[in-house]
Parts: sequence; structure tokens; C-alpha cells
Amino acid sequence: MAYTREVLTLAVEIGEMMLRNGAEIYRTEDTLKRILEAYQIEQFDVYVLSNGIFASANEGSSDACSMVRQVPFGDVNLGRIASINQLTRDICSEVCSPAQARKRLEECVKETPYPLWLILLCCGLGSAGFCYLFGGNLTDCLVTVPIGMLERALLLFLTRQKTSKSLTNVICSASAALMSSLVIGTGLALHPDKIIIGAIMQLFPGIALTTSIRDFYNGDYLSGTIHLIDALLTALCISVGVCLSILLIRYLGGGVIRL
Repeated sequence: MAYTREVLTLAVEIGEMMLRNGAEIYRTEDTLKRILEAYQIEQFDVYVLSNGIFASANEGSSDACSMVRQVPFGDVNLGRIASINQLTRDICSEVCSPAQARKRLEECVKETPYPLWLILLCCGLGSAGFCYLFGGNLTDCLVTVPIGMLERALLLFLTRQKTSKSLTNVICSASAALMSSLVIGTGLALHPDKIIIGAIMQLFPGIALTTSIRDFYNGDYLSGTIHLIDALLTALCISVGVCLSILLIRYLGGGVIRL
């Protein structure tokens, strides 16, 4: 029983790490099945949702065990998923034992993230790129860079404070609109709508929406519905934040942002 529980725990923890970092439902479920087969677990059942894992092994036997793991939504980390995928390939190739696999999984979890300055810079440049794609000029893009960086810094701060996702999106989108109004109030020939759109695009739930479509395509209707609702609620919170900022500015007599 100890061996079965060890293998099942390892498989579930790998699946949890994949879901936390943005892996698809069908890929996570397939990974768990391949790991259990690689370690000679003959009878098992695995069911994966967008926010949970249900797994059992050797039901009806003396070493039967089952596990349920809740998995909250997390940030997407494709680098960590790539490391876990390589670990899974080595397991299926019988390169590492369960103990070795667990040690490597811990190393994947402890992988050093990108430095803060690089994250902020890339978010600023990405916001400027979206601003340009939606019709902004060079000046608009240059202004969008610091706004996007400050918005990401606020997002990281609120996330570390464990603020609810909905409130975080409202605050960050509102701050982007307010910062845009302050810059536009200087009298420069800028396009406020392009700047705001470029800044809030880093909040847009593109991956959640794409994952929802893929889940529906693969027949995972429940997971697809969960991801779709999450994407729609996130988009609604972003809209609420921008609208509140525009209404506040107009109420105070600014009249700066006219979309």
C-alpha cells in the first residue's frame, strides 16, 4: 500500500502543478495516466477538472487508495510546465524512480522566477505593443510603457496581499485609466482610448478563454464552462474598473478622457 500511495501522491502533485501553471485539462489527465502506467499501477481512475483532481488506484485491493485535490487558479508559467513535461517523459522512459521524481518535482517548484525588473519591463513593452496594434502612435506607445509597468507592479502587490481576483482586476484597470488621464492632462496630443486599451490588455483573460474553447472541443464541458465564466467575469471586472475611473474623472470636472 505504501508504494501505491507514494506513486499516486506523486502523480497527483505533478497534475496539481500543471493545473496551477496553466496546463490544459486533457493534457493533465493524460499525464497522470501515463505516470501511473509507468510505475506499474494496473487499476486506476483519474478525473481532472479545471480546479480539482480526483484519482484512485487499485480499488478492491488491499493497497487501494484515493485522493482528492483542490487546485485554485494560478498564474501561467509555461517554463515550469515544460520542466514538468520533461520530468514526465523521464518517468515514462523509466529513467527515474518515484523518490528521484519527487526530488526533481521539488526542484521544478523552486525554479527561480524571472527578476522583477524584467517582468515589469516586458509588461510595459507588451502594453506599448498592444497600444500600437490598436492604432496608437509612437508617443502613445512611449506613454503606455510606464503605465503598463506601474500597473503590473500594482497587480503583483495585490496578488501577494491575497486580494480577491475580481477586486484586483477592478483596481488595476481603474488605476490604468486614472494614470492615462493624468498624462493626457498635460496637454500632449495623445489618444486616451489607445493608451487605456494597451495598458489593460495584460489583464485580459486570453489564456482562460482559449483554454475554455479547447475544453469544449475536447468534450470537457464542465471545465470549459468554468474557464469561460472565469474569463467573462474577469472581462467584466476590467470594464467596471475603467468605467468607474472615467465616471470619477468626469464627476470631478476633469473631462479628460473622451472615448
